Amino acid sequence: MVSRVIPVEAFDLVVFGGTGDLARRKILPGLFRRFVSGQMPKSAQIIAAARSDFDTSRFLDVVSASINEFAGIEFASEMLLAFLENVRYVKIDAMGSDGWDDLKGMMRGECVRAFYFSVSPALFGPLAERLKTFGIADDQSRVVVEKPFGRDLASARELNQTLAHHFREDQIYRIDHYLGKETVQNLMAVRFGNMLFEPLWNAQYIDHIQITVAEQIDVEGRGDYYDKSGAMRDMVQNHLMQLLCLIAMEPPSQFSPDAVRDEKLKVIRALDEVPPHHIVRGQYAAKETVPDYREQVGNRSSRTESYIALKAHIKNWRWAGTPFYLRTGKRLKSRVSEIAVVFKEPPHSIFEADSGQKSNTLVIRLQPDEGITMDVTIKEPGPGGMRLVTVPLDMTFAEALGPSADDIPDAYERLIMDVIRGNQTLFMRGDEVEAAWEWTDPIIEGWERRNDVPKPYDALTSGPDDALMLLHRDNRKWRAL
Repeated sequence: MVSRVIPVEAFDLVVFGGTGDLARRKILPGLFRRFVSGQMPKSAQIIAAARSDFDTSRFLDVVSASINEFAGIEFASEMLLAFLENVRYVKIDAMGSDGWDDLKGMMRGECVRAFYFSVSPALFGPLAERLKTFGIADDQSRVVVEKPFGRDLASARELNQTLAHHFREDQIYRIDHYLGKETVQNLMAVRFGNMLFEPLWNAQYIDHIQITVAEQIDVEGRGDYYDKSGAMRDMVQNHLMQLLCLIAMEPPSQFSPDAVRDEKLKVIRALDEVPPHHIVRGQYAAKETVPDYREQVGNRSSRTESYIALKAHIKNWRWAGTPFYLRTGKRLKSRVSEIAVVFKEPPHSIFEADSGQKSNTLVIRLQPDEGITMDVTIKEPGPGGMRLVTVPLDMTFAEALGPSADDIPDAYERLIMDVIRGNQTLFMRGDEVEAAWEWTDPIIEGWERRNDVPKPYDALTSGPDDALMLLHRDNRKWRAL
């Protein structure tokens, strides 16, 4: 199978925070991969803007080093040199006037203008204001904003209002890299492109759904930020919420940005309140030479969760009575991101009780080894009776697509190209973000009001024992990490 690359039109992309970690690890290497693939035109221009005292020549050394370290592909030196010819650097004061005239002088006429805010949300307003004041952004320009998009409903509304003062909603691209993953988009293709699944996609046939985003890493030097956020704000309110929406939404009338996002918004607004006994919070403990959470964040009295599991329900006809179990955490047993759709058992089994029959499970794996599997029951080969065994129907991309699987773009690559194309399907809308915070805020306020303390759990395990009990009380169990 050959992957088809559709080039985008010429563009000027300004990356504010261009010397930061995200630009170095993801944005610049991702753009280089699109350049190598032929999707990014040779006439495109990338301008990094930051407060660092660089010139373009010195910055190109930084870009070259980041591509060699993070691009993950083999390439000729001539290709890198050709890419670097398109890169510029400007030193800029986000809160003042220095550098803005220089940036304006770098912008060209007839091409797409996009501005990537890879900076603190506190700078969104000042950057947006100066882009308009200095005449750099126009009515066709696009702005990309990174999470965290607020830390509660009030701050999210304030950010939305700040951006809306300078740009229309159709110019604002709120990026969640999970939505750019190949498997997440394939989830929509599997659901809405095949008659096989959609008739079964409801409470009558699905027993429950598990959404897991498990990380082996710790807070990795982000202790100050993470201790003010925690797993609920950092992961559930955005990443897991988006996965929940895609798995639970109704079929949109068409595959267009607002049609898709309208259906996602309906899911968020249909989410029921989560009672305290359906929530488990945890903090990882020390493991050999690795310190515990509180030591790493420098707060021995911290009550911030590094792990959370919860049971949610959606109040509509499709999902009435079907629980959605969500869990995410750091310093867990393995690095796994997946959605598991567990179907109900047959209403009547003709086989013996100990035959080995199990429920069918559709597993959408986001990382590692992106792909989709379907667990089905077959007869175990050999004589001696009807012994049943569960085997996967494997749609792992690396095996199904062959060499072309290696060319699957990284999430950031895909999303940046969508910005240039003007396609907002995989980006969050302002009302969607606010609705997510409306559901999240009461949960956080509840445990703060109760003064809850997260349960300790051993590092490199599956999390707190209380999380196991969350499903055990329902005669279910988590999938193994």
